[in-house]
Amino acid sequence: MPVTDFLERNVRLYGDQVALVERNPEVSENRRTTWKEYDLMQPTSQEPYRREITWNVFNEKANRFANMLLSRGIKKGDKVAILMYNCLEWLPIYFGVLKAGALAVPFNFRYSSEEIQYCADLAEVDILVFGPEFIGRIEAIADELSRGRLLIYAGDNCPTFAESYWELTANCSSSAPAVLVTDDDDGAIYFSSGTTGFPKAILHKHRSMTHAAEMEQRHHAITHEDNFLCIPPLYHTGAKFHWFGSLISGSPAVLLKGTGPEHILRAASEEGCTIVWLLVPWAQDILDTLDRGDLKLSDFNLAQWRLMHIGAQPVPPSLIKRWREYFPHHQYDTNYGLSESAGPGCVHLGMENIHKVGAIGVPGYGWECKIMDESGNTVPQGDVGELCVKGPGLMSAYYRNPQATDEVLKDGWLCTGDMAMQDPDGFYFLVDRKKDVIISGGENIYPVQIEAFLRSFHKIKDAAVIGLPDKRLGEIVGAILEIKEGMASTEDEVRAFCKELPRYKRPVQIIFAEIPRNATGKIEKPVLRKRYGAEQLVAMQNMS
Repeated sequence: MPVTDFLERNVRLYGDQVALVERNPEVSENRRTTWKEYDLMQPTSQEPYRREITWNVFNEKANRFANMLLSRGIKKGDKVAILMYNCLEWLPIYFGVLKAGALAVPFNFRYSSEEIQYCADLAEVDILVFGPEFIGRIEAIADELSRGRLLIYAGDNCPTFAESYWELTANCSSSAPAVLVTDDDDGAIYFSSGTTGFPKAILHKHRSMTHAAEMEQRHHAITHEDNFLCIPPLYHTGAKFHWFGSLISGSPAVLLKGTGPEHILRAASEEGCTIVWLLVPWAQDILDTLDRGDLKLSDFNLAQWRLMHIGAQPVPPSLIKRWREYFPHHQYDTNYGLSESAGPGCVHLGMENIHKVGAIGVPGYGWECKIMDESGNTVPQGDVGELCVKGPGLMSAYYRNPQATDEVLKDGWLCTGDMAMQDPDGFYFLVDRKKDVIISGGENIYPVQIEAFLRSFHKIKDAAVIGLPDKRLGEIVGAILEIKEGMASTEDEVRAFCKELPRYKRPVQIIFAEIPRNATGKIEKPVLRKRYGAEQLVAMQNMS
C-alpha cells in the first residue's frame, strides 16, 4: 500500500502522540511550541528552538496542502518541487503532494539558480515550494521560473513573485482528499548527485517508496518505542527513507538543524533518541571531540541509544573500532544504496554482522546483487567488477532520458557504477566508483582502499585520493589530507606511515587541505580533480 496509508493508520492508532520534533540549536532563545501554537503566532523571523507536532496535526497539514493543490488545478501525475531546509513543514508538504496524486520532486538545497531552473524544466515541475533561505536564488530566475508555474513561499514576509503557503492553506479542508493513490502510480522524482554534470531525474513509483519503508523497519527492527534522530537533508532519499521506518512503526523522530558533536549528543540525550544515522565526518567529529575532552559522555543521558548506523560512503573500520570504545553497547549497521534504488539498504551489513565491519554487507530485504565484468559476465568470487542490484525499489527510469536509462538498466538489473568484490562468506566490499579508479602505468588503483588506510593514521581526520596527470605513468596517486584540529603533520611523516602500503599504492603527491563534501557526506572528487589536476598540468608544462 502507498506510504500515505501508513500516515492515515498512525492517525487512527497514535493520533495524539508526537510524530515529529524540530530542534534548532542555533537559536539562543529556548522556545518550545507545538505547530498549532506556531500557526497562531504572528509571523516572525525568530525561529523557535524546539517545535513538535502530533500525527493528527501532521496529517491535517498534509490534507490542507493536498486540497490546496487540487483547488489550484493540480491533478494526478503533475509535479510539485520542494526546496526547503529540514523543518516541521517539510514532511507534511511532501505527504500533501502525494495525497493529491502528484509527484513530489525534492530539490537539493545547494542548487544554484541555474540548477534550480534546469531541474524544474527537466522534471516539468508545475509548482515550486521554497523556504526563506532561497529567496535570492529564486528571485534571480523568477520571471522565467514562474512562466506556467506557481511559486509558493513557506515563510514570513512573502516576496511579491510568490504566494504565501500559510495564506493558501489556512482555509483549506483538513479532511483527506478524494484521490485514489495506488502502488502503480508514479510517486516521486529524485535527482542524482550531478557529479558528472547536471543532475539526472530519477522516477520512482509508490511501490518503491513503500518497499523502502518496509525494508528500513525490518533492517533496524524499529518499534513504536524507538525515536529516530534525523540529521541529513530530507531532500535526499537517504534521510527520507530511513525516516520511513519511523512512519511504519508510528514512532517519533527528531529533525536536528546542526551537525556539531554537542548538538547531536544533546539532542539524543534530551529527546531520548534510540537510533541515530550519522555520516562519517560527523561520527569522526564526535570521536575527536571526546578524545580532546571537549565533551564528556557523563554529561549526557545516552543509555537508551541502541543503534548507530552510517551510509552514503565507505566506512573506515578504524572509525567503528574507535566508536565501540566509547559506545560498547551500540549496535552498528551500514547501508549502501543509490537514489536509483530508492535510497539506502539494497545492500546492508546487518546489525548482527559487526564482525564484518568494512563490508557494505549482503543483499537487503527483497534485493539481489551480482558483480559483473565489462562484458556483462558474472565475475568469480573474490574478483573486482561492477556491482549490479535488482529489487522492488528500483527506479522506473531516468525521467525524459531513455538513453541514460538504457545505459544503467539492463534486463531488470541496475548497474551501479561502483566497483566491488564478494568475499567467501558472501559479503560485498565496495572497492571504488568506476569513474574514480586510478590507472597508473597500466595498474588499476582503487582510492577507497588507500583512503581507509590513511584515515587509520591518528593525526588524519579525513582523506581523499585522486588520480593526478603524469607524463610517464598517465596518472599518479594524489592524497589530499585534512589533519585533526590541534595537530600538525608533515609529508615525511605521512610517507613513513605509508610504507605499509604496496609501493604502487603509495601517494606520490601529498596535499594538506580541507576536503569538500556534499550535503550527504560524499567527497566532491570532481572539485578536487579540477582544482589539483589543473595545478599538476601547469607544473608538468613548466617542467617541459
